[in-house]
Amino acid sequence: MMGLDDSIGHFLDGLDQAGRKRVLRPVEPLPAGRVRVGGRELVNFSSNDYLGLSRHPEVVERSRRWLNEFGAGSGASRLVTGHLAAMEALEAKIARAKQTEAALILASGWQCNASVLPALLDKALWGAEPLVFADKLIHASLHAGLELSGARRYRYRHDDFDHLESLLAAHAGKPGPRFIVTETVFSMDGDVTDMAALAALARRWDAFLYVDEAHATGVLGPQGFGLSPGMGADIAMGTFSKGMGSFGAYVACSARLRELLINRASGLIYATGLPPATLGAIDAALDLVPRLEGERTRLQLMARHLREGLRAAGLDTGPSACQIVPLVLGDERRTLDMARALEARGLLGIAIRPPTVPPGTSRIRFALSAVHSDADIERLLAAILECMETVR
Repeated sequence: MMGLDDSIGHFLDGLDQAGRKRVLRPVEPLPAGRVRVGGRELVNFSSNDYLGLSRHPEVVERSRRWLNEFGAGSGASRLVTGHLAAMEALEAKIARAKQTEAALILASGWQCNASVLPALLDKALWGAEPLVFADKLIHASLHAGLELSGARRYRYRHDDFDHLESLLAAHAGKPGPRFIVTETVFSMDGDVTDMAALAALARRWDAFLYVDEAHATGVLGPQGFGLSPGMGADIAMGTFSKGMGSFGAYVACSARLRELLINRASGLIYATGLPPATLGAIDAALDLVPRLEGERTRLQLMARHLREGLRAAGLDTGPSACQIVPLVLGDERRTLDMARALEARGLLGIAIRPPTVPPGTSRIRFALSAVHSDADIERLLAAILECMETVR
């Protein structure tokens, strides 16, 4: 029998040969959408810091102030002594922004989806097994939450509402509540869900709607608080680690659902509360985001310019319609070669490969930020077109 490390080494060799092995690389964040990697300064086109709030003076200062006032850590889970009064005020602020009765803060987006969905889809809550209709391309954390829930799952073709409706119709006679689970912005393709059409479909079939707003929060929708406010979503989650610039996640929902999650969501019950410095950063971002309409507009204009330039050259940017612009290259090795070629020109674009994306759709996922300059975008576009001449 092979030893533990021998078995692991054999498996890792297989990943390497397939062009799918991943490694961690130390990165030093710098201002203006830059990072230092291996001693070199690169323009960072792979960060989810869409508005540059991670280094915004107001965010940094309030984080520092809350650190000094409340200490370095919360000290316990929220159900013990980790529920700071300031956190409750934050949740009320989130609920107002999302136009819901209540909100609940959790430690991360993954933890949120992986613990909220099992609590929500518990058969004991409904007296019958829930039926879940999920977009095929939802995030891994949503898949994990659904797997843990044990609910019956039906996957509809990505963003295909006709297929979704046909599945709902086919199972109309079965007992149990219906849930539709999707994202409003899909992180690998950058496409945006038609919330009005989806909400209307959910109402038509008496289905509850659970939406993941991780990549919409901060950058899309009324005052930047995502696409779900006022659209009829029953549960909307999102993160503070992307457009909001810091860390953590939220669920925006009814007051009763919040109460249920406090009692049943393992990710809240068994996890230490977020540290005060993080909560201060969240508080500042919530105040800032409504004032950043100009930055949001400029961000989307830059993304449109990049898409148009790439498409004019016959390159595949998929269905992108926001600040996420993929360059779909297909083959893993080719995608890695493109990432290396861009890095040699001072540009950081991380290669995204299976299993994160389907086989044959490896890509460079460009994530733009409002702190990028127009010159940065022109430089990126010119470098991509140049690299395409040599990366085959």
